[in-house]
Amino acid sequence: MATYELNTTAYANTNGNFFARLLQRVATWNEMRQTRIALMSLSDHELADIGLTHADIDAIVSGKLAR
Repeated sequence: MATYELNTTAYANTNGNFFARLLQRVATWNEMRQTRIALMSLSDHELADIGLTHADIDAIVSGKLAR
């Protein structure tokens, strides 16, 4: 849903890749959180329009179910 571009090169050069990986994981977690919130706010009818149910949301957000 939301897109964040991170410039992790500056962090990778100073402290190995630790901070770059940490920052990327936080950004990924936040994107998954925002996607889940947005999908959960949709009604059953709106989800049906895009071929989903509320039961599909966790699998979609975690990447286990691709549509």
